[in-house]
Amino acid sequence: MDQLDAIFSPETIAVIGASTIKGKVGHDIFANILKGGYKGTLYPVNPKTKSVLSVKCYTSISAIPDPIDLGMIILPPKAALQAVKDCIAKGVKGIVIVSAGFKEVGGEGAEIEKTIKTLCADANVRLVGPNCLGVINPSPKVSLNASFSARMPEPGNVSFISQSGALCTAVLDYAADKGFGFSKFISIGNKADVDELDLLRYYHNDPDTDVVMIYMEELSRPAEEFVSEVREMTSGSNPTNVIAIKSGSSDAGAKAAASHTGALAGSDALYDAIFSMSGIMRCQTVNQLFDYAQAHAANKYPTGGKIAIVTNAGGPGIIATDMSEQSGLKLARFSEDTVKELKKYLPVTANFHNPVDVIGDAAKDRYENTLATVLADRGVDAVLIILTPQSMTDAIGTAEAIVNISRKSLKPVVCSFMGVVDVSDGVKLLQRNKIPVYQFPESAARSLGALREGMKWLFRKILPQFDLEYDTKRAHEILDQCKKDGKLVLGEMDGNELLKCYGFKTLRMDLAKTKADAVKIADKVGYPVVMKIVSADILHKTDAGGVIVGLKERAAVEDAFETIMEKAKKYNPDAAIDGILIQEMSRKGHEVILGLSKDPVFGHAVMFGMGGIFVEAYRDVVFRLSPMGRNVARRMVKAIKGYKILKGLRGDKPSDIETIEKHIVSLKVMADNHPEIKELDINPLFVHEEGQGTTVADIIIKLEETEE
Repeated sequence: MDQLDAIFSPETIAVIGASTIKGKVGHDIFANILKGGYKGTLYPVNPKTKSVLSVKCYTSISAIPDPIDLGMIILPPKAALQAVKDCIAKGVKGIVIVSAGFKEVGGEGAEIEKTIKTLCADANVRLVGPNCLGVINPSPKVSLNASFSARMPEPGNVSFISQSGALCTAVLDYAADKGFGFSKFISIGNKADVDELDLLRYYHNDPDTDVVMIYMEELSRPAEEFVSEVREMTSGSNPTNVIAIKSGSSDAGAKAAASHTGALAGSDALYDAIFSMSGIMRCQTVNQLFDYAQAHAANKYPTGGKIAIVTNAGGPGIIATDMSEQSGLKLARFSEDTVKELKKYLPVTANFHNPVDVIGDAAKDRYENTLATVLADRGVDAVLIILTPQSMTDAIGTAEAIVNISRKSLKPVVCSFMGVVDVSDGVKLLQRNKIPVYQFPESAARSLGALREGMKWLFRKILPQFDLEYDTKRAHEILDQCKKDGKLVLGEMDGNELLKCYGFKTLRMDLAKTKADAVKIADKVGYPVVMKIVSADILHKTDAGGVIVGLKERAAVEDAFETIMEKAKKYNPDAAIDGILIQEMSRKGHEVILGLSKDPVFGHAVMFGMGGIFVEAYRDVVFRLSPMGRNVARRMVKAIKGYKILKGLRGDKPSDIETIEKHIVSLKVMADNHPEIKELDINPLFVHEEGQGTTVADIIIKLEETEE
C-alpha cells in the first residue's frame, strides 16, 4: 500500500468544518463528495450542527466510532492546527487542508503551517495543502470528488497536478467540453508536504495513469534529486509521459551580473534545463498542454518522423505541412504501390502524393480507403487527417471510418476536424474512441511532433562517461590565494591557471605594467598578439575599448598600450588598473561560450551556446544542471540552433564537438569542487576542427563574498 492511497482511495473520510450553509466551502465540498457517488463512508464534523445534508454530524473526529483514512480540513489556521492534532490522535492516514491563510500570507499563518508540517512528518501522516482545491479520483471503484469543483470529470488515463486551485476548476470545465477524462486530479497548494515529485512517484506506479499533466509555479526540491528520479520515470520499459506548463516564464528586468552567463541565467532558463533533463515535455499554453496530453493518451507512438497528410482542402493541407516541418517531422514519400492503390478510388483531380487531397466532395469511403492505404505504406510513421465541413461532408461517417481503420494499426492517427457546429458529432465520436482530434491542423501537427520528441527521448543513445583527470589540489591553491588577496573577480591570469587544472587549453600571456614590459612580453609570446585591459573595475573589456587584436610588431604594441590606457581611464576614471595583458593570438575557430552561474535554489548551472557577439545578438544558449555527465553534455550541444555550424556547413569541416562536451562536464566538476564560484564566462572559446581541440580566448570568474 502506498501512503498516498489514503488521499486518492480512502475508504472513510471525515470532513472537518462541514457546513450547512450553501456556498461555503465546507458545505460545497461535502455536497460534491455526496453528489459524486463516493463509494466509501463519509462523516461530517461540526460541533454546532446535528447534520449536514441529512448526514449525521459529529462534534469532533474523535467522536466518530470508526477508523478514518482521510481527514479533509476546512477551517482557519488556528482551528486547523487543532484539527490536525485531533486527526493524528485518531490515527488518520492522510490529511488535506483546503483552507487558505497559511504560508501564502506569511506571519502567524506561515508559522502554523510549519508546525502542522512537523506534526504530520513526525506522525508519518501525508499532508496535501494547505490552500488547495482538494483531490478527485473519478475511478468507478472510488468515485471521489473531494474538492470545491462541482464537476466530476470522466475517468481516463491522464492524471493532473496543479499548484493553483483556481486553474483546476477552469481545467475541469475545459476538459468536459473536450470529452477529456482523468485518472487522478489534485491541487497541492502550498506543498507543505506532498509535492510534484511525491505525486509523480505515485502516478508512475498507478496502472490507471499513462500521462501526467503538471501546472507548476515553483519547484521546492533540489534540482538534482528531482531530475534524477523523474528521468527514471520517463525512461525505460514502463515510461510515464509527463507534460508541464510553468508559470512565470519571463524575468522582470535583467539581473545585474558580471558575466553573460549570470545575466542570461534567469529562473525560466533553469526550469527549461530541469524539464529537458528530466524528460518532461514543456508547454507554453494550457491549450498546448491539453493538445499534447490528448495525443499521448492515445498510447500510439511514431517509430520515425515521416508522416502522411490526408485532407479534403488544399489550404489546410499546406498549413499542416508547414507546421509538421517546424515540429521536426517530414512528409513521407509514398511507394509506387501506394500511389497506384490511391489512383483506384480517388478522382483524377485528386493529389495522389503527400499531402493527399481527396477533394472537397470526399465521402466516408474515400477517407476510409485513403487512410487504410497510407497507413499500410512502410515509409509512413503516422497520419494526420484534415476534414473541412462542406455541404456534402459526412463528419460522423468519416469519424466512424477513421476509428475502424485506426483500430487495426499501431501507427498514430491524429485528426483536425475544422469548425465547431457542423463537425461536432464527428468530433465527439473520435473523442470517445481516444482518437486525438483538434480544431486546427497546426495543433494536430504540433501534437504529432510532440509524440515524436517523446519517442526520441525514450530511445536516446546512452554513451559511456568520459574518463577525465583534474589537478584539484592546484585549483584549490589558486582559489585560496585569490581569496587571501581579497580578489573576488579573477581575470585571465588567475582564471586561465584555474582552467588549466580542468583540462582547458589556454594561450601564452603575461601582464605588462609599462610599454617596455608590453614589447618584451610580445617578443616572448610571439606575434601577432592581443592586448587587453586588466581591471576588476572594468569587467566587459570590449565595451571600454580595452581590447586590440592582431598586433604584428613592436611599434603597434607601444601605440596600443597608450590607446588602451587612455580609453580605460575615459571609460571609468576611478578604475584601478593592474596593467595590460599581452596574449598570443588564438588559431581561428568557431566562437562558443561556456559559463557557470550559481542559483540560490538550484545550485550551479552550466551554460553553452554560440559565443562572441552572437551571445548578445541571438541568445542561442542552453543551461543544464546536475546530474551532469557526457550524455547531458551531448544533448546540450545539440540543443542550440548553431549546432549545424559546429557540424560543418557549406564545405566547412566539423568542429571538435567532443572536446566541447568534455569541457561542459569539467566545468560542472569545477563548480562542485569549488562552490565559491558565483559566475564564470569563457567567451569566446575557439573551437577548432575535429580532433584539434579548443582554445580559451577570454575568461572572467566571479567569486562569492565570504563572511569573516
